Amino acid sequence: QVLFVESGGGLVQPGGSLRLSCAVSGYVASFFALGWYRQVPGKQREVVAGISKDGNVAKYIDSVKGRFIITRDNRKGTIYLQMNSLKPDDAAVYYCNVLHNWDSGPLEFTSPGYDSWGRGTQVTISS
Repeated sequence: QVLFVESGGGLVQPGGSLRLSCAVSGYVASFFALGWYRQVPGKQREVVAGISKDGNVAKYIDSVKGRFIITRDNRKGTIYLQMNSLKPDDAAVYYCNVLHNWDSGPLEFTSPGYDSWGRGTQVTISS
């Protein structure tokens, strides 16, 4: 069974920064592309960043390009999301998951690899 445990969220002012972590258990830690998703109440969960299994390729949605950086440490089975210049629209619960269809093109073409999700980590943007 694969488990995702997200952490690092919190309350930050607009323009601030946060670093999220996701510990991935099981064999998927180094064998698959992984990504970060976010969800706000009443909206669908959306993918925001993804990273290849070797960590050499990163993809982002347009709204976070230049502000977010995704990395991974396969020895630790962990991925990270450094979020800078945060905006009110970035407020959400952030989750991680495996990314299917990684080689199909844009990040938006990927889909979650597992139906089970972690609890997520809440990011709140407020002055």
